[in-house]
Amino acid sequence: MIHQLALLLMAPVFVAQGEYVKRSTPKLEEAMGPRSGTCGKGKKLRLLLLGDSAAAGVGVQYQSQALSGHLANELSDYFRLKWHLVAKSGMTTRAMSQQLVYHPREPYDIVVLSLGVNDIAQPISSMKWVEQQKMLVNQLRHRFSCKQIILTKIPPIERFPALPSPLRWYMGNKAKSFNQRLTYWVNKEHDCDLIDLNHKLEPHHMAIDGFHPGEAVYQCWGEAIASVIKARWRD
Repeated sequence: MIHQLALLLMAPVFVAQGEYVKRSTPKLEEAMGPRSGTCGKGKKLRLLLLGDSAAAGVGVQYQSQALSGHLANELSDYFRLKWHLVAKSGMTTRAMSQQLVYHPREPYDIVVLSLGVNDIAQPISSMKWVEQQKMLVNQLRHRFSCKQIILTKIPPIERFPALPSPLRWYMGNKAKSFNQRLTYWVNKEHDCDLIDLNHKLEPHHMAIDGFHPGEAVYQCWGEAIASVIKARWRD
């Protein structure tokens, strides 16, 4: 009760700081370059990457420097990879579910998700958010017949240089709550894996806006996802 009252009293501060961040943070574009391709050699693998501005490569100039490029590079020595990226800045879990209705039905072996940062900016509880994640994962299973779905924990927002305190503290704690509930659910799903980069994310690894990944983060992220894929798909 005391905690809820404190949040209620601090709400005007959070709103004001949120508006300040929107005005003062540099607006970076999504990475340029192809959003689909075929590369590599070996066993055929079909991969769909879905998500928000991080999936879209905001923070670097080209897709080759972003998650899609580093992931494709990591997998190309082991697989004949066919990949496709569907990502947009501001994307939430609910919005992605709605957008997938218009995406062609075709089989993918693996779907990689990058969602969550925009969700915690919404008035939504961790329980409701994980329910939305469950609905999205079930949608992916039925629409794309995928065998592996890879999610990533929400990054440690309390360490984002772009956010002032106490907004940084509030968003960081909300992200931890979301991650805790997400981890509990994912651990029970046989076809889902969860990537955790939180211990490796440092402020100097981020983009110039202090909010999005820099190339070092994208590389680390791509390597982590590729490791999980190779563990399941290599003969």
